[in-house]
Amino acid sequence: MVMSDEMKIYTRTGDKGQTALIGGTRVPKYHERIEAYGTVDELNAFIGLVRDNPETDANSRKILLEVQDRLFTLESHLAEDPKGVLTRPMPKLNQDDVNLLENEIDAMNERLKPLTSFILPTGHQLVSLCHVARTVCRRAERICIHLSVSHPVDPLDLMYLNRLSDYLFVLARHFSRLTKTDEIPWKPRY
Repeated sequence: MVMSDEMKIYTRTGDKGQTALIGGTRVPKYHERIEAYGTVDELNAFIGLVRDNPETDANSRKILLEVQDRLFTLESHLAEDPKGVLTRPMPKLNQDDVNLLENEIDAMNERLKPLTSFILPTGHQLVSLCHVARTVCRRAERICIHLSVSHPVDPLDLMYLNRLSDYLFVLARHFSRLTKTDEIPWKPRY
């Protein structure tokens, strides 16, 4: 969908299975760019569920809102046709966005017990939501890496997705601590 000053919810231009990249090029809705930014959009929706949970602390809420904004930026990068005609500048992702995630990971890790085994993605609904978001983030990263084989993808976008999945894992552990939920270690059967 091409953004305008007045956004109309339906345009009817996609009724035959085509959509427009930013820049105007029309592609099938199953195009790998659409798959990539659609998966990032799915991730953004799951992060909204984590953020909106009543047990999410204020700092995490603030960071998750930043993340949601950055994911829209990333989606716009994935939707941009480098051969198209841009009518406005594209939003930017920068190293500070990655640094924010790393700083948050480090701050949360200081209050967590060291991991000695894999943990099961369960224990509390908020913890499980973080793990769902983490797995969608990993899928988005894989799809974007695959996309980068045939289309330009900014390496910083890939780095951001990679760090975000790490952040979501540590955030799940952080919420286990806040909700006083035991982490359940994986005990493989041999």
